[in-house]
Amino acid sequence: MLARFKMGLLGLVFSLSAGVAAAQQKSFTLVVAPELSGSGLLDYMLPRFALKTGIRPQVVVRDADGAESGEDVLLVARSDIAGAADTARVFDDAEGRAYHLTLTGQAGEGAAHGASFAEWLRSDVGQKTVAAYAPDGAALFTATAGQVETVEQIVYPGDPARGAELSQLHCGRCHVVDPAKRYGSLGSTPSFGALKAMADWDYRFQAFYALNPHPSFTLIDGVTPDFDETRPPPIVPVRLTLDELDHILAFVAGMAAADLGAPVQSR
Repeated sequence: MLARFKMGLLGLVFSLSAGVAAAQQKSFTLVVAPELSGSGLLDYMLPRFALKTGIRPQVVVRDADGAESGEDVLLVARSDIAGAADTARVFDDAEGRAYHLTLTGQAGEGAAHGASFAEWLRSDVGQKTVAAYAPDGAALFTATAGQVETVEQIVYPGDPARGAELSQLHCGRCHVVDPAKRYGSLGSTPSFGALKAMADWDYRFQAFYALNPHPSFTLIDGVTPDFDETRPPPIVPVRLTLDELDHILAFVAGMAAADLGAPVQSR
């Protein structure tokens, strides 16, 4: 009897813990067209949005001509969504499809987070993010919610000097940050200069905490969950705030890319 009571109590604790974790996660349901899902744009764009807001959308892939229950935002190549609360053309693809972002108008916390995503995607930063996606050197999408002059005009709001200090402190354990300080890094990890030479360097730095092996030892305040107590970090953890990450991005944006002799083929 006592054993059953303990097992029941343990199950209740796990259920409550899971419920609290789910309640703390900020999310919304984003419906996207199959061709958009297969383009890679979402993998490029959504981590940037999550980095700044802590909001992680749950993506549903389907051909949508209307919203179903529980769906907050539609990002599809059509604007005639019945019952839509708000619709705006946000970008076109290379085949001439015009993608519209539609807020479904459903109530709830997800709708509020969906509105935050809509605001971000229509903003100058969101539009430049779309225009910057060029996996093979050629842009696949054209931003249409506003005028985007050049991708090079993206400015990272941070202090490059502070970013250099943070990079050397936290990243210099594995990467060569300053070419003049080559010792102490791991030979199997690329230098900052080599990473800067990659076409998607900004994505790699903005979302590094989600790219292996970093999740096992990196915490970004307000973005990543705490480490599992049963699986402690293998090395001294890296703990950063979003402001500190902005400093690192500003530092890397101003540094010269390494001359590797040929374009980098990254995967």
